[in-house]
This record gives sequence, C-alpha cells and structure tokens, in this order.
Amino acid sequence: MNRVPGDAENAHSSSVESCPSLRDVHSINPAQLMARIESYEGREKKGISDVRRTFCLFVTFDLLFITLLWIIELNVKGGIETTLEKEVLQYDYSSSYFDIFLLAVFRFKVLILAYAMCRLRHWWAIAFTTAVTSAFLLAKVIISKLFSQGAFGYVLPIISFILAWIETWFLDFKVLPQEAEEENRFLIAQDASERAALLHPGVLSDGQFYSPPESVAGSDEDSEEKQDSEKPVV
Repeated sequence: MNRVPGDAENAHSSSVESCPSLRDVHSINPAQLMARIESYEGREKKGISDVRRTFCLFVTFDLLFITLLWIIELNVKGGIETTLEKEVLQYDYSSSYFDIFLLAVFRFKVLILAYAMCRLRHWWAIAFTTAVTSAFLLAKVIISKLFSQGAFGYVLPIISFILAWIETWFLDFKVLPQEAEEENRFLIAQDASERAALLHPGVLSDGQFYSPPESVAGSDEDSEEKQDSEKPVV
C-alpha cells in the first residue's frame, strides 16, 4: 500500500538532486563569473586557441623535418645539384624521394588552410590528408625500389607515415575536444552570470525612488480631521 508514495518521494528527491538548487545559484559570485567570461572573450578575440596553435606548429615541424631529411638524402647520394636534377627533372616514381617531400607540402598547405586560416572545427580535412598520405606511401613502398637504396628508403616513408597519424591523433583527441569543452564552459558561465544578475540586482540608481504608502499620509489627515471635529464649539 505504501509503495506508490515511496516511489513518488524517490522520484521527487531524484528530480531535486538533478536540478541545481537555489542555494547554488545564490552562492555564485558575479564578479568571478564576469572575469571568467571576459577571459573567454579575450581568447575568442585572439582568433586561435593555444592548443590549435600547437597543432599548427607541429604541422610546420612535419614539413621542415621531411625537408631536412630529403636534403640530407640529396647530399648523401653525391651532391644537391646533381641529385636534385635527377630526382626532380628526371623524376622516377620507383626511385625518387621528391614525391614524399611534395606530400609533406600538401599536408602543410591543406591543414594550415583548414585549421589556422579557416579555423575549421571538424576532422574531415585531417582525415583527407591522412588517407591520401597513407595510400600513397603504401603504394610507393610496394611498387618502388626504395628499400634497395639504403637507410633513407626506410626512413623517409616511415617518418612521413608516423607524422601524418600523430597529427590526426593530436587534432581528434586534443584540439577539438578541448575547444568544445572551453566553449561549453563559456556558455555555462554566461548563463550563470545572467541568473546571478537576476537574483542579485544592483543598487538603486539616482533616478529610482519610491514614495511612502498612501495609507500613511491618509491616516495623518484623518487623525487631524478627527481632532478638529472633537474640539468643543464655543
């Protein structure tokens, strides 16, 4: 017989616990909320978050590191000018490393354009560059004769493959979740500041005033009239 009231009481207590209480709203410090909102607005004015800037620096490092390895490979083979002419002007897919360098340039341009200039908040650009990089490197390793050219036949494809996937992991697990979390915190702080402004209104301004109740003034006039009427007539 007591099961229904008990269930109703449990449901009421769970709903009360799930909703923020008035005490929690009253305990909010409006000054702290405004300072937090101003800090978030300052980050938006900068245009790019710190974690996104780190990602762009890593993309730049990817390009510079692959370029450095390619220049070292050109020197090892017998001089930059001779080997550069052979790998660029007389390009051969099975023996040249020039396409791996162009692949790094491709990743750099697409990712900087998407995530630094356009400030994209989606993973499709990094997915496209990583898919193209992985497919190209796998095909090159299978078809070409890079393994017969010494250590650089292993180093350049492997390093390029690893850097592409590190960029994907960093964007998908660090940049996008952290920026979404900061945006949610900003919205929560803004909503809390609006509630605090409603619950804690400011002091009255000079133009705001109030008049005493009319009943008080009326009672004084009534008492004076009553005293005049009670005086004896001479």
